[in-house]
Amino acid sequence: MPMKPAKPVPSDIEVAQAAKLETIVRVAEKVGLGEDDLDLYGKYKAKIHLDVLDRIKDRPLGNYVDVTAITPTPLGEGKTTTTVGLSQALGAHLGKKVMTVVRQPSMGPTFGIKGGAAGGGYSQIVPMEDFNLHLTGDIHAVTAANNLLAAGIDARILHESAQDDEKLFGAFCPANKQGRRRFSPTMLRRLGKLGIDKTDPAALTPQEKRRMFRLDIDPASITWNRVIDISDRFLRAVKIGLGPDEKGMVRDTGFDISVASEVMAILALTTGMEDMRERLGRIVIGMSRAGEPVTAEDLGVAGALTVLMKDAIMPNLMQTLENTPAIVHAGPFANIAHGNSSVIADQIALRLVGKDGYVITESGFGADCGMEKFMNIKCRVSGLRPSCVVIVATIRALKMHGGGPKVVAGKPLAAEYTDENLDLLGKGLPNMAAHIRNALCFGVPAVVAVNRFASDTDAEIEMVRKAAVAAGAEDAVMADHWAEGGAGAVALAKAVMAACARPGDFRFLYPLEWDIKRKIETIATRIYGADGVEYTPEAQAKIELYTRLGFDKLPICMAKTHLSLSHNPELKGVPKGFVLPVRDIRASVGAGFLYPLCGDMRTMPGLPTRPVYYDVDLDLKTGKVLGLF
Repeated sequence: MPMKPAKPVPSDIEVAQAAKLETIVRVAEKVGLGEDDLDLYGKYKAKIHLDVLDRIKDRPLGNYVDVTAITPTPLGEGKTTTTVGLSQALGAHLGKKVMTVVRQPSMGPTFGIKGGAAGGGYSQIVPMEDFNLHLTGDIHAVTAANNLLAAGIDARILHESAQDDEKLFGAFCPANKQGRRRFSPTMLRRLGKLGIDKTDPAALTPQEKRRMFRLDIDPASITWNRVIDISDRFLRAVKIGLGPDEKGMVRDTGFDISVASEVMAILALTTGMEDMRERLGRIVIGMSRAGEPVTAEDLGVAGALTVLMKDAIMPNLMQTLENTPAIVHAGPFANIAHGNSSVIADQIALRLVGKDGYVITESGFGADCGMEKFMNIKCRVSGLRPSCVVIVATIRALKMHGGGPKVVAGKPLAAEYTDENLDLLGKGLPNMAAHIRNALCFGVPAVVAVNRFASDTDAEIEMVRKAAVAAGAEDAVMADHWAEGGAGAVALAKAVMAACARPGDFRFLYPLEWDIKRKIETIATRIYGADGVEYTPEAQAKIELYTRLGFDKLPICMAKTHLSLSHNPELKGVPKGFVLPVRDIRASVGAGFLYPLCGDMRTMPGLPTRPVYYDVDLDLKTGKVLGLF
């Protein structure tokens, strides 16, 4: 049921806490799910059982809409708010069957500088406190799985250094009271990989024992970091093994934020429990001294990782402020990972809404980041094809790209952004046009959503509309869903419906058969507008290594800044005449992609001088959370 918006619009948390929520069982009923299909986490959130997908697998798919954006300011341009507002318009105002599918946010930015990610104003997913904090514990499961693997790596190096081959064999295959030994299930997988066709440990030769149980990991090659879901810059580089019991096994390593873990990327890209088990086993943590990749399966930990992730793989069901159903699942960043919610969530949602329904999902940051990876990575894995792309634009971001003053989070906007300035706006419009072209190169129709702010004028909005249509968008529509909820996005919803009705011609940007460099250079030149790509010797060596290992047929997940079409966050608008630097390339073999590092990309954020947590507290009388936004 639509809320009656207040004027002025209260804070996000005040709006969310004033909402009249339906029980999650009632929300589930709207899309044909019963209580037996759910694991309830209180009254207002639940996990959806995976067997639902088996039951509905033959149903027709709904319309599939990806919400992306122009190159954003550091403040963000309201992509999630637009995603939710559009869903509310379709479901609560136009009577369409609809589901919102978004990522779960990291608590690092929630307590750091960005705040939460549930949307805003009268277009939010609720309960927003649950959404922005622990939800059902999926990120904690990712953290535990990642760090169990990290612990296993260093423990294996330690124990191999202190034991000869026979002692290792005895430790890994201890004899029972009858003197018999056995292989664990994960050991049988490694035996198969090594081509050793034996099921009785006693039958192993000394050479086979050494091949089987001595991984001989090269510590300098280890790429697997520990993770934590807090922004902590002082963990970016750490030295481990300093305790007296670690026998001098000291090495330099670091922490990433949990959502940057390959385990999170696997959660987002897996298609089922069996597939997740295989992907976790394929994770490459480093190399042996003989130059061979060492995997989680080799370490014997992949089965345990699957157990830690067995509940996290189930998508989380929530609702919007207007009680339309929403799925929240997985949370990889879009600048350092592929930046999309889970394949499983989309597959379930598209079949639940049916042929005439709509699934509104979002990809992180601008169309050069999350949308490109949505198309080339996520859709390749899922087999799903988008019906329409919605590109969110704001007047303030376009003015920034036109040469406006620097936008800094936490500081008031300059007058150029709050006063009408058609000249500055016009100079920034090419950035929007570039993102429209990027969407069209995948053969998907695009609609521009002008996310309205109070200071935007009718003349500015009309200028954006004309430029968007001239650049090839189906339509460009002002949306005021932040202030009005779904009612403020009805015109946008109708434009999206019209775009979805058009026949599509979806295509990937590149085939997997191309070599690594050709795929990288295609993304750089066609999506970013680069003149070319330059590789450091380290990156060149990785290309040669990954080609030798057979990883060259994986898709590419570029790790670059989201604040520019280029690798340099200071270059706004549509940068020209630049060469994209690739300083390193890493392999996420379990997730199924290679990720080139372009420029200085950090996988662990830091806290600002005044973090958001200064305003977060608990009302001890009511139990309500205060200060989240």
